[in-house]
Amino acid sequence: MATASLNKTKIFLRMIKFEHTIFALPFAFLAMLLGSLIAYGQFPSLLQWLWVTLAMVGARSAAMSLNRVIDAKFDRENPRTANREIPAGLLSKADVWIFIVASFALLFLAASQLNILSVYLLPIAVFFLVFYSYTKRFTWACHLILGITIGIAPLGGWVAVTGQLPLASFCLFLAVMFWLAGFDTVYATQDAEYDQTHGLHSIPSRFGIKKALWIARCFHVVSFAFFVGLYFLTPLTWIYLVGVALSGMIMVYQHLIVSEKDLSKVQLAFFPMNGTLSVVMFLFAFADMLVIRFY
Repeated sequence: MATASLNKTKIFLRMIKFEHTIFALPFAFLAMLLGSLIAYGQFPSLLQWLWVTLAMVGARSAAMSLNRVIDAKFDRENPRTANREIPAGLLSKADVWIFIVASFALLFLAASQLNILSVYLLPIAVFFLVFYSYTKRFTWACHLILGITIGIAPLGGWVAVTGQLPLASFCLFLAVMFWLAGFDTVYATQDAEYDQTHGLHSIPSRFGIKKALWIARCFHVVSFAFFVGLYFLTPLTWIYLVGVALSGMIMVYQHLIVSEKDLSKVQLAFFPMNGTLSVVMFLFAFADMLVIRFY
């Protein structure tokens, strides 16, 4: 029984790509730390760290699971995704729906332990978590909608510890939004042909791979500009800017290794590079805030 439960847990974690939590979680932590430091001159409590982490886990688990249920038909027909857990018969839709309800329950519980504004704003987050999975059916702007959905993570981290949403929090939101939209556009080049033949919408299927890669580069330029803009809206110093510069280099490298004629390194550009970027941004911002707080 214990072995079966462990195997089932591993399948669920694989389905939601739990390791990809590293994309948004560092930015939620960055926002939480920065917001608390600006508002109160101190770092968040251990309980706030715990509830923000659980809220993020619940939100992302619900979103990924919804996406897998809603897109099960397309995943089954697409050779690249046919071995995902639902099409492969490793999980039933009923199993996944139970997991979705539990994930949303965790999100609501965590929000209720933070502050009233977190609870009031929760329906907006839930709307985007659900809405995103349907956007490929009617708009090539689905990447921007996903960017908004993930960009809510730093907004949530900021409001969770301060009950406020100042201009700086929206600057970070836009930076994360366009960063995510950029690399999701690159990732979608893998399915451009499938999307075109099955009536699904994406920037690569609408504009072609070459133009899509240029659009992704533009998204990342905008993202970089907002990351720099955060420096001017907060007490962050040159230490943070070093992290921004390194992150900019990572974005440039991502685009250097992917081209219209060679998409073989899309997976490398997608997970290792973006995971590294989010961690780099957090570590340099955190180091900067340690200096601000204690020196």
